[in-house]
Amino acid sequence: MNKEQRFQKVAELWNANMPFNQLLGFEISRFDDTRSEISFHWHDKLIGNPMQKILHGGVTAAALDLAGGVVAAASIIANMEEASAQVIQENLSKLGTIDLRTDFLRPGRGEHFVASAHIIRSGSKVAVARMELHNEKNDHIAFGTGTYMVS
Repeated sequence: MNKEQRFQKVAELWNANMPFNQLLGFEISRFDDTRSEISFHWHDKLIGNPMQKILHGGVTAAALDLAGGVVAAASIIANMEEASAQVIQENLSKLGTIDLRTDFLRPGRGEHFVASAHIIRSGSKVAVARMELHNEKNDHIAFGTGTYMVS
């Protein structure tokens, strides 16, 4: 299995088997070692301020965290030579968020949202990612920095 096939397989598994992300409507739409993207559509269950009808801050932070975690996972997979599904799973089981910073730039309004991330640094133990959240009009809603345990 080549690197792209491994990325695709993990994205499919995570989209199908992460109940919290399914609850929020998150879908991994891009998964590789240069950039990840998480997309989701507006739904009233995501409201954080009913008077303004904007995204809950926790939804924004969760989308950024998932995008950062996905690109950190991709950096782990990219550094593996030929690896079985079991070896990939064992390595990804060590993945976890150490620190997450979210900066809210404007209210989370829109119909469709995309959280994207890229790696700033990927080491043998820790990876750091930079994330952004935009709506369908490309309004920059939030950005974040995440630090992830990768081994």
